Amino acid sequence: MLVIRLTRIGARKKPRYRVVVMEKERARDGRPVETVGYYNPMTKPSTVELKRERIDYWVSKGAQPSDTVRGLIKFSATSAPAPAPAAA
Repeated sequence: MLVIRLTRIGARKKPRYRVVVMEKERARDGRPVETVGYYNPMTKPSTVELKRERIDYWVSKGAQPSDTVRGLIKFSATSAPAPAPAAA
């Protein structure tokens, strides 16, 4: 079963995370199938970059996002700027 979850990178006491698609049974820092974004909680405000089309693709293939990733997806959707209106 595939899961979309965080894997930790960064130095001690300076965490950064990659949002990855991987097999559920693999270790937290194991080899991912694909990296679909990153999350840096140390910046103010927190930095979240997600490849939404790739996340939607993997969810359509049966991947389940973790609770934390589900929250990040909601956060990035609300903090994204509105698209510019089309010129007439």
